Amino acid sequence: MADLTRILLVDDNPKYIEDVLPFYGYEVCTALNGEQALEILNAGNEFDLVLLDIMMPKLNGWDTLKAIRKNPDYGKIPVIIVTVVNDDKKMVSGLKLGADDYIVKPFILPNLLARIEAVLRRTKKVSEAPKDINVTINQTGAYNLLTPREKDVLLLLVKGATNIEIAKNLTLSVTTVKSHISHILSKYKLKNRMQLMSEVTQRELTY
Repeated sequence: MADLTRILLVDDNPKYIEDVLPFYGYEVCTALNGEQALEILNAGNEFDLVLLDIMMPKLNGWDTLKAIRKNPDYGKIPVIIVTVVNDDKKMVSGLKLGADDYIVKPFILPNLLARIEAVLRRTKKVSEAPKDINVTINQTGAYNLLTPREKDVLLLLVKGATNIEIAKNLTLSVTTVKSHISHILSKYKLKNRMQLMSEVTQRELTY
């Protein structure tokens, strides 16, 4: 029997998510704030995904996410922000800090499950991909700065997918896709997607 997918839920009001996810085959460990979450991670516990609230006592979600991304031992673990903070600027900030997705409460359960499954699929694809991706020398630095989610967006982008198609394929909102493209352009130091399409070829990003 395969091991259950392990999720670290970081939320000061975890009851609903904590109760429902085990019914869908997930093993859930709960931390009531960011400090507890970091203690659990620093103790060597391994997780496939973190669901992270923002408004919490002691250490909020923003600072927790920053600490996770800075840690070499678990910094690459996928993180989905799940919060009542419904603000496009906050969403962009969260993605810029390294979140893989952003879900606003209240949400419908199928949406949460679909987002979790989508992130886990992408993470598995990245972990199983060859370590040496075929990019040109002048692209290597920029490409290595991309998050796994941004690489997925870029791969679809250079295949000619529209923002709506990318959003549907990756189970994201169009706003989130636009935010990822903006970050990609910034990391490549380019002004628009046409320049990006010219700079990066599909062959160089296929893995």
